[in-house]
Order: sequence, then structure tokens, then C-alpha cells
Amino acid sequence: MVAVVIHILIWLVLGIALLFSQPWMGDVAVPYQVWVKQIILLLMLAGAYYLNSFLLVPLFLLKNRMAYYFLFIILIIAGIVLINSFMDKWLNIHQLMEAVFHQHSPPGMDGRQGPVPHGMQGGGPRMRRGDRGAHFDTVTMMIAALVLGIGTSVTAIQKWQADKQYNLVLQQEKTSSELSFLKAQINPHFFFNTLNNIYALTHVDAETSRKAIHQLSRMMRYLLYDTQQTHTLLSQEIAFIKDYISLMQLRLTDAVVISFETPAVLRDVPIAPMIFLPFVENAFKHGVSVSQPSEISIKVEQEDMSVQLSVKNTIMKDQGASLDDYSGIGLNNTRRRLDLLYPGKYKLVINELTDDNKYEIQLFLILS
Repeated sequence: MVAVVIHILIWLVLGIALLFSQPWMGDVAVPYQVWVKQIILLLMLAGAYYLNSFLLVPLFLLKNRMAYYFLFIILIIAGIVLINSFMDKWLNIHQLMEAVFHQHSPPGMDGRQGPVPHGMQGGGPRMRRGDRGAHFDTVTMMIAALVLGIGTSVTAIQKWQADKQYNLVLQQEKTSSELSFLKAQINPHFFFNTLNNIYALTHVDAETSRKAIHQLSRMMRYLLYDTQQTHTLLSQEIAFIKDYISLMQLRLTDAVVISFETPAVLRDVPIAPMIFLPFVENAFKHGVSVSQPSEISIKVEQEDMSVQLSVKNTIMKDQGASLDDYSGIGLNNTRRRLDLLYPGKYKLVINELTDDNKYEIQLFLILS
């Protein structure tokens, strides 16, 4: 509805500025035939505009059929000029306007009653009727070309904007689908690893294993319901990591030292769910030994709208795992999720062998 009103207003302005202003001559009474011709000309221009916008541009110009397009444009302009010239003759516009000039003008410098148009004063050549008609046809041709050019530009811009919006929607849908797929891969990865840990625990302590299953069910509830949205709260993500660490500690001995530090005053901000887990899970997978002392250090820091996760674990060489094994499904998917969710707003630093023989990951996120 708004677009229709805008089009009506534009045509009113165009009619007043380019057409109906021509016959306005103060107190001179303009013959009605002039107004009839101007209205018909305005209707022809409007018809040419919409014919070009809705038919010629989509069918020819936007499909690279340039020759056909410009041929039709030339034919339309020529048709408007010819019809306008025919209306001049049919309605006797020039004779009527000359009569009006003679009737309302004082005696001219040429010694006779009637108007003295520009170029006819003194002894100079008089403007012939055919010259005046040719001049008006040139103006009509220019106006028609201008109207068609505006229609072409508007339609091309609208098509470009529509294509841009369509591609943006497609890209968003593609990104959303890829993120869902990546998160679906991470969740079973975490689930199966945790089940394996609980299975090993059942052979040692049945009561503790039942407690672990209950804790796991609470964590899975978070995965199934609280992570379905694009974002979760930072406090919920930290609470999930705490539960995960607590679950892992059920099967560990005193030889494994685990530290988990969080901000004393946490400011809740939205964050992508399950974005920390793969790094923490990776530390427990490769940094724990049943026979040697080991250490896992996890630290979450927050400053303004940024958050930093640091995970450092001892490298256990007796497990027969190379450093390449650290790049598992979880880490690879997390890198891809970071690229999609935080483009240009994250930094991932991995130090595969620190001075104290540890594997360290630092993740910097801007959550604005």
C-alpha cells in the first residue's frame, strides 16, 4: 500500500513539473485540447514506465538479451513521439496556441498585432510551425527517455536488493544447518565418552556409578533443552563445566590434581552453548594417567564483554598418544563453530608443548 501511494505521488510531481507546467502562462486561458494532450502524454509515459519495469527489464535486460531490450526501448520512445505529434495535428494545438498569443499579446515590434516569439523580433527570421513542432518532439523524446531510464534503474536496484536479501537468507540457513550438525556431533561425542567413564566406574564402585548416572542425566537435560537456542548464559555454561569436572573426578585418584577457577563476580552474558566443553574434555582425555601424577588447570576470566578460557594439562606420554591426537572431532568442530558464530571476534592459541611439559589452550571471545 505504501509503495502504491509513493508511485501516485511521484507521478503527480512528474505531471506538474514536466507536463502541466508547460501551458501555464499567467492569466492566459489555455484551450482544453492542450490539457487533453498533456494528460494523454502523461498516461503514455506511465504506461511505458511500467511496461519497461515489469516486462522488458525482467525478460530482456536482466537476462542479458540487450539487443532486444534496446530495440523495444527505441520503439517505445519513437511511438510516444509519433503519437504526441499526431495529437498536435489532430487537436490543432499549434493553431490554437497561436490564436491565444494573438488575442492576449500587445502589438509587437514587427508592427502587427499578436505575439512576437523569441527569435522573431526585428528583422530576424520567423519561427515556422514545423520548427516549433520539431522542438517539442525533441523535448518529448528526452522526457520519455528519462522516464524509461529511471524505471530501468529502479527495477535493477530492486532486483539487486532482492537477490542480496535472498542470498543472505540462504547463507543464514546454511550456517544454521551447519551449526546444528556440528553441535549434534559434539553432543554424542561427549555423551559416549562419559558413558565409557561411568562403565569403567561400575566395576569399582556401584554406588558412585549410580550417583554419576544421576549427575549425567542432569547434564543431558541441559544438552537437550537449554542448548537448543542459539545462545545460553555464561553462568549456565560454567555450571555445566563444573558438573562435568565433578563427574570426571569420580573415577580419578589423588594423583590427578584438578583446579577450576571462575570469576569471583560473574556478569551473565549470552554465549554459544557447548563452546568450552571440547577443550575441557580434551584435557581429561589426554592429561590423566592412572600411574603417574598429572595436573589439569582450567580457568575462566571475564573482562567487560570479553571472556577467556585457559586449559592446561600434563602431557601423558605413557598413553601412546601423539600430539596429533589432540585434534579430535570435538576440537575440529569447535574451531568451525567459532568461525561461524564469532567471525573476527575470537582468538584460539594452542601451545602443544610448554616449558613445563604441558599442553595449553587459550580461547579469547568477544561476546558483544
